[in-house]
Amino acid sequence: MNSACDPAGARLIVDRWQADGRRIVFTNGCFDLLHPGHIDYLSRARALGDVLIVGLNDDDSIRRLKGESRPVNPLADRAIMLAALRSVDLVVPFSEDTPLKLISALKPDILVKGGDYEPANIVGAEVVLAAGGKVVVMPFIEGYSTTRLIRRIYSLPR
Repeated sequence: MNSACDPAGARLIVDRWQADGRRIVFTNGCFDLLHPGHIDYLSRARALGDVLIVGLNDDDSIRRLKGESRPVNPLADRAIMLAALRSVDLVVPFSEDTPLKLISALKPDILVKGGDYEPANIVGAEVVLAAGGKVVVMPFIEGYSTTRLIRRIYSLPR
């Protein structure tokens, strides 16, 4: 059953999963307007382990990162959509600009980030690696981005 919860609740769930021997995969992002690139990325991330946790930026952190016009969808809506995806097992909102505090609390086995990052530059990589985990950089599907989707929507005739 997919769900969303706070970091303390997530820690309890992760404890149960780890006791059952499940490999915990973690990724994070804004996931403002879901598109096929997100779906593919989350599916591939989930395939790396037994369960996928998505750290989800709250509305204030998105505004600090992307500007006052974002997010398009509020946190509650974004969490519902992500939790409904088959590939996502748990959604955990966070309010900081980075997920370091959340990653440190959950200590996933695998940390996944999309794009062209170097593992050494990924927030939380040192925490996961120090605990014996793995960091994976997963390429995005070309042609999909929330910003591109927003621009396309604004260009529609009125």
